[in-house]
Amino acid sequence: MTQAADILIAGGGLNGPALALALARNGFSVTVVDGRPAPQRAEPGFDGRAYALALASKRLLAALGLWDGLASQAQPILRVVTADGTTAGGPSPFVLAFDHAEIEEGPMGYLLEDRFLYAAFLAALEAEPRIRLVSGTTVEAQEVGPQGVTVTLSTGAQLSGRLLVGCDGRQSGTARRAGIRRSGWGYGQTALVTAIEHERPHEGTAWQYFLPGGPLAILPLPGGHRSSIVWSESDAAAAGIQRLPDADYLGALRPRFGDFLGSIRLAGDRFTYPLSLSLAHSFVAPRVALVGDAAHGVHPIAGQGLNLGLRDVAALAEVLTLAARRGEDVGSPLVLDRYQQWRRFDATALALGMDMVNRLFSNDNPMLRAGRDLGMGIVNALPGLRRGFIRQAAGLSGDLPQLLQGRAI
Repeated sequence: MTQAADILIAGGGLNGPALALALARNGFSVTVVDGRPAPQRAEPGFDGRAYALALASKRLLAALGLWDGLASQAQPILRVVTADGTTAGGPSPFVLAFDHAEIEEGPMGYLLEDRFLYAAFLAALEAEPRIRLVSGTTVEAQEVGPQGVTVTLSTGAQLSGRLLVGCDGRQSGTARRAGIRRSGWGYGQTALVTAIEHERPHEGTAWQYFLPGGPLAILPLPGGHRSSIVWSESDAAAAGIQRLPDADYLGALRPRFGDFLGSIRLAGDRFTYPLSLSLAHSFVAPRVALVGDAAHGVHPIAGQGLNLGLRDVAALAEVLTLAARRGEDVGSPLVLDRYQQWRRFDATALALGMDMVNRLFSNDNPMLRAGRDLGMGIVNALPGLRRGFIRQAAGLSGDLPQLLQGRAI
């Protein structure tokens, strides 16, 4: 039996639920298909996984009615310090520092644990009558017709809608079945992700060290004495480090980390993620749109992966809502092309920019190191240029959809 909705969403991570809520609040009926059991990521235990949410992303969550319940669990990012570093010596004395006081809007962003953000989305989905969450199954086939799209699930059930949105990650089955090709490459790097407790307070400062093996991000968590670590190394080095017992793992981290936060110890589980760039050749196809990693998988060097996805969410929700109000077919090529024109250049430019920065900094070439230090020193000495970087990091630049401005569509 085929069950109908206006919009079908493949993927229930974070972008899928955000898009479902944005659309449902504007009158669409939405079905979200998630391959995992719904409560799986909403368990109460701390595991250290967290996201750096730009200020614009926080405004989107506020516009969706979620931020009031999340604010007490979020750590404001008050300062960002970027520095070259060495494997044995911690950060270079030449730093580039951004302070939230340099912009009027408030903190540049917030650190929020995955478990809190996902649980908030899950509760909101369950409370929204226009949304149906189908968990523990995946989309196995999709068929596009003149009036809509029909998908077949791994359970054999069928769903139909006017549009299918792929929020199903870098290996997007939605994109593959739609004939959308991808370009990309691996970095030969793996991200080691964990959390630490430290002796001295972080004071809301996020640190980004550029080490020869890859960047090391130290991201402040609530409470003042915990931080999330995203530590990139070559694949071989990361595999060796991940196999170490906890004490030796810390022994490898400490010299890279430095001693500015005093003594440190592990406070969360240890994860690894291979790093690569993956760009879809098109963000749309007949009756199909791609969002988040399904459209653009980027290096985590600036913590922009989720923020880029939420920019897609805000733009697609606005395009579809305004089209529906005009009486247009929301799955038509004309409507979907508006979304692609809005998002593809911005997302691709940012992805390639992060790729370039990673290549420039992930080495120990003394000439490049001197040039990098000089460049950071120049930017640090120019308040106007520094302010522009802060606004970019906060997600406040460019043609912002209404949700990213904190306004309902």
